[in-house]
Amino acid sequence: MTRLNSEVLVKRRKVLFALSVMAGLAFMPQVFAQTATPQPAPTATAQPDPPEPIGNVATVQGAATVTRNNAINTLKVQDDIYKDDVLVTAGSSTLGITFNDETTFNLTANSRIVIDKFVYEDGAKNNAAVFNVARGTVAFVAAAVAKTGDMKISTPTATLGIRGTTGLVEVPEGASATNPNNVGIKLYPDQDGKVGRIDIRGRDGAQLGLLTQAATGFAIRGGAGGRFSAVPLQISPQQIARDQGIVRQVHAAQSAGRRIVQQQRTLRQQRGPQQRQPGQQRQPGLQKQNGLQKSPPGLQKQQSGQQTTPGLQRQTAPQSPRTPGVQNPQQRGASGLPKQQRKPPPPPGEKSRGHRF
Repeated sequence: MTRLNSEVLVKRRKVLFALSVMAGLAFMPQVFAQTATPQPAPTATAQPDPPEPIGNVATVQGAATVTRNNAINTLKVQDDIYKDDVLVTAGSSTLGITFNDETTFNLTANSRIVIDKFVYEDGAKNNAAVFNVARGTVAFVAAAVAKTGDMKISTPTATLGIRGTTGLVEVPEGASATNPNNVGIKLYPDQDGKVGRIDIRGRDGAQLGLLTQAATGFAIRGGAGGRFSAVPLQISPQQIARDQGIVRQVHAAQSAGRRIVQQQRTLRQQRGPQQRQPGQQRQPGLQKQNGLQKSPPGLQKQQSGQQTTPGLQRQTAPQSPRTPGVQNPQQRGASGLPKQQRKPPPPPGEKSRGHRF
């Protein structure tokens, strides 16, 4: 009885061991699958879209440069203009810039402006622009931003609120509160004869003056306690004639710049869909020239006497018909004769005549 019980116990242990082994084997593929599963690759960070141009060069006479991303480049007509650009003209040079809303600036010699802000969208009411005139004589003609939003021109001593008009800003070298020869602001009619408004405020936001009549202006003067004041300018006929010549230049630049801005915008729209497509359409006839299209039947015989490039010979050689007896180096056997022309050896005792092996 004891022996029987021990045999039963041994059998039970064997069964339990077998079950445990089978369970382990069944679990191992799952463990292996979990450990062998590759981890997903980290998601690539989306690259930000490149900035859109906010304007273009309309006219250039002489030498003008732009400083962008700490690099200085020479400007030419149709070049794109971006926010934060620093535009500078050399001596005896002028530069016309037209922005996307048709606002245009004309920089005379030795002028410098910075595009601090420009936000414009057709039909929007929150358009805004800030142009910093740091040096020189600069004429401007305001357009959609001034009419549908907020356009400002900042100078070293005053900030101008532009309400749809043509004007002239003069910033002498070293303009400051202590310099008697300070910033001058003048108002002139638009090309259609209408006159807008220029609101002049100090750097602290206090209103200094308001221009609403053509051929009038203010000079910004420093006062006690660092305060500024706007003193009316007495504009001579000679100065008016000179200013009108600069104003005519800015109006001409706007006419030319309007067309350039529209052309560049159309080109960008046309390039956009092509960049998203995987490939460009091949021009007709290119397939036959590069050998991608097979020649029609019978054409190979007509072209057999023409000289072709080595690459095309290798492509067309397998397609050419071969007559019996024409040797092909790829069909030669070890002895150099074609495999199809090799004859069996003669029977024993018979001499071979005229055969070479």
